Amino acid sequence: MHAMVLKAPHEALEFSSVGDPHPRPEQLVVKVDACGVCRTDLHVIDGELPHARSPIIPGHEIVGTVVDVGSRVDTFARGDRIGIPWLASTCGTCEYCRAGRENLCDFPQFTGYTVDGGYAEYVVADHRYCFSMPNAPSAAELAPWLCAGLIGYRALGAAGEGRRLGIYGFGAAAHIVAQLARFQGREVFAFTRPGDAVAQEFARALGAVWAGASDEPPPTTLDAAIIFAPVGALVPQALRYVAKGGAVVCAGIHMSDIPQFPYNILWGERRICSVANLTRRDGIEFIELAPKVPIRTCIVEFPLRQANQALQALRAGTISGAAVLALADRVAVT
Repeated sequence: MHAMVLKAPHEALEFSSVGDPHPRPEQLVVKVDACGVCRTDLHVIDGELPHARSPIIPGHEIVGTVVDVGSRVDTFARGDRIGIPWLASTCGTCEYCRAGRENLCDFPQFTGYTVDGGYAEYVVADHRYCFSMPNAPSAAELAPWLCAGLIGYRALGAAGEGRRLGIYGFGAAAHIVAQLARFQGREVFAFTRPGDAVAQEFARALGAVWAGASDEPPPTTLDAAIIFAPVGALVPQALRYVAKGGAVVCAGIHMSDIPQFPYNILWGERRICSVANLTRRDGIEFIELAPKVPIRTCIVEFPLRQANQALQALRAGTISGAAVLALADRVAVT
C-alpha cells in the first residue's frame, strides 16, 4: 500500500510504498476513506511530543471500511464503517484504567504516534477501541469527529455548565465545540489570532455572539474558557476574563510555557485544568449526540500525496474548519 511516512522529526513526510497490514487476533484491517489532519500531527512531526515511534505513519482521525478481521474480533464485520481515534489501546490494569479513567493510562498506545495511523491506504486497529460510525455524512466530513470532536466534547464537559463560554483558537475542534455549545444554549465568545478577520467571520457564522483577537477583552465576563491554541500566554489572558468559580481548560496535548501571573487573577476559586486524551465512553456519547445537534464539519480536502501541503496550511492558519485527507479515489499502483 501507499502511505505518507515520517522518517524522522522535523522532516517532510515521504510518499512511500509499505507492506500491506495483516490483523492480529484483536485487530481490524481498515481501508482508509478519510483521515483528518490534526494539530497533534504537527506536534509529532515537529518533535514536540516525546517517545514518538520512528518511522511512523501519522494520522488519528480515521474513518474507513473494515476489510479484514482478526480471529477474536466479535464487534465488527467486513464492510462496516468505523472510526479510529487517537487512543489506540490501554493496559487495562493500572490504577487509572481500573478506576475507569483510561484516558490517563500509564501504558497507552496512540494512533499515529506510537502505532501507525491513517495517512495511508490501509490501517490496523484494535477493535475494542474503534467506534461504529453513521452512514452519513461523508467519511471526509466525519473524520474530524475522531479527535477535534471527541477532545472538544471532553473539554466542554471540563468547562462546566456556565452559559458564557470563551474559545481561544478557532480551528477544527473549536468549530465543533461551538456547535455543541450553541445546541446546549450557551453563548460563544471566539478569540482568534490578531487580525484574522476570516476566522472571526467563520466563528460568527457558527453562532458566536462575539469574535475578536486573542489579545482583546470580551464584552462581558466569561463563565469558562477553553484554550485550543498551543500558546501558554493565553492562560493568564483567559483567567483575567473568567468569573469567580470559573474554569480555564487547556485542551491541547502540547502548549508553550505558561508565563508567570499574579495570584489575584486565579483567586476566587478559579481553576486551570488540562484535558488528556479521551475515553471510549467519550466517543460513544459524542457520536450519539452529534447527529442530534446536528454537527456539520467544515472541511478542506486534500489527496493523500498532498499531506505536507495540508499540514503547512494548518500551520499557517489558512484552514477554516478542518483539513482532511480524502482517499475515496485510490492511488494507482505503478
